Amino acid sequence: MSELAVEAKKTREGKPKWLRVKLPTGKKYTQLRGLVDQYNLHTICTSGSCPNMGECWGEGTATFMILGNVCTRSCGFCGVKTGRPEAVDWEEPEKVARSIKIMQIKHAVLTSVDRDDLKDMGSIIWSETVQAIRRMNPETTLETLIPDFQGITTHLDRILEVAPEVISHNMETVRRLTRQVRIQAKYDRSLEVLRYLKDNGAHRTKSGIMLGLGEEASEVKQSLVDLREAGVDVVTLGQYLQPSKKHLPVQRFVSPEEFKEYELLGKELGFRHVESGPLVRSSYKAHKHIQ
Repeated sequence: MSELAVEAKKTREGKPKWLRVKLPTGKKYTQLRGLVDQYNLHTICTSGSCPNMGECWGEGTATFMILGNVCTRSCGFCGVKTGRPEAVDWEEPEKVARSIKIMQIKHAVLTSVDRDDLKDMGSIIWSETVQAIRRMNPETTLETLIPDFQGITTHLDRILEVAPEVISHNMETVRRLTRQVRIQAKYDRSLEVLRYLKDNGAHRTKSGIMLGLGEEASEVKQSLVDLREAGVDVVTLGQYLQPSKKHLPVQRFVSPEEFKEYELLGKELGFRHVESGPLVRSSYKAHKHIQ
């Protein structure tokens, strides 16, 4: 049996102990959980069952998804439904801003599905949402975790114009696996998006990579080099977990020690912040990335 087959067999048998998550607790978490339920607020933290929800909420950070919950792309790793999205809700910017105010969020992360069906690919709603949050929550800092907008600079400029503290776009995986993991995306296009954002005034840029999809250590290291050369300031690395049997299987569980090695390499390469660990997700400790 090959080494890869052995790792895949281990994956089927169960997750390692370092992926066990404690249930979120604490006064702040309980308070925010109550508000989310009371006002029927939508956060990625709850819908995505994020393992870090308690920790992030305790620090006043939450993630919100805009432009619906149906994506026009069908990435092999993502649990979001693929299909024909609903019409744009032009009241959404105010709804999100109001949610942030109710929850008293200090640092908000915005993300969205891909909307390749729209002429502006959703960039106008992105811009209006940031502006609505600024008006209603002037003290709240923002990270925008954006799609690639197919690399069209007109759409990227709308994000740059509203000047969020952090603009993030995830690479998700290494070059060799991009076609398999992100079917309609391109490795070099994502790099160019990040480079364009940095070269055109983004205060801080950020990207993330999932591990455990079959990548080699040398490929991860090359991706880190590529991101740093594109001017990226912050990088996150976490363990891929299969959303369902229909999605790409986990090839192996990466040890905390290996994640630590990537953290040290990232710091040597000059990233301002490196979050690297099995349970790290894109918005993990996001409030620290504006410092």
